[in-house]
Amino acid sequence: MDEFTAAARLKDQSVPEPILITTNGTILAGYGRWQSAVFDGRHEINCIEYPLVDDEALQFIIRHHRSRCGWNAFVRIRLALTLESYYQQKAIENMRVGGKWKGLTNLSNADRIDVRQQMAHDAGTGTSNVDKVKAILHSAHPNIIAALQNDLLKIHRAWKWCKLPRLQQKAEFARYEEDLTQRKILHGLLPKPTSVSLDPAQVIDALQRLEARQPGSIDIRTSRSKRTVVILAQGLLQRPDAQKELERHA
Repeated sequence: MDEFTAAARLKDQSVPEPILITTNGTILAGYGRWQSAVFDGRHEINCIEYPLVDDEALQFIIRHHRSRCGWNAFVRIRLALTLESYYQQKAIENMRVGGKWKGLTNLSNADRIDVRQQMAHDAGTGTSNVDKVKAILHSAHPNIIAALQNDLLKIHRAWKWCKLPRLQQKAEFARYEEDLTQRKILHGLLPKPTSVSLDPAQVIDALQRLEARQPGSIDIRTSRSKRTVVILAQGLLQRPDAQKELERHA
């Protein structure tokens, strides 16, 4: 659910939740409520103001959304990665203040790991995902990045694909989409569980006989699913000839 939809549900609250903003007017949280107020023609809305600079504001926004449903892990990590230099500079400043390496300009490997952990913490995910998203943004086909943003693909699968040439990535994603679509269609076609219990061998034999009598009456399609599912048309078992074929083998 996006912020605007959530705002519509909270519209009738007697004490509406305030919008969180920075001193320069950047909305930290509550964009949907602000937009709803604009549409309603309201001239005032309750706000809580935070004295944050731009990098701190983005860090606040990422942390605020990590426990909400609006932004998936990929989107949060991607935003956190834009703050990598900010985190690095903060780490250097903290070490200088502590009197450690006063002339420091570069972070050690251990300190770079701390920066990665900070990004992962703010995004509400694991450090391995931070590395994977970084690799994806560097090497992945645009179609894969768009799918990740829209929550149509998992980070790990996309990361495995990004090791391939981009044209091959595109082909892999196209096959994945096709398979996903087929599974959705199949799920929609599956009937609700019934008390009918049939022996698969009997059903297959009866269908073979039916196809022999009426060539082309059975449609067979392939799927990448590991299971083989046979869907019988509604009314097929009610046909006298089909029932006789099944009963003959019962």
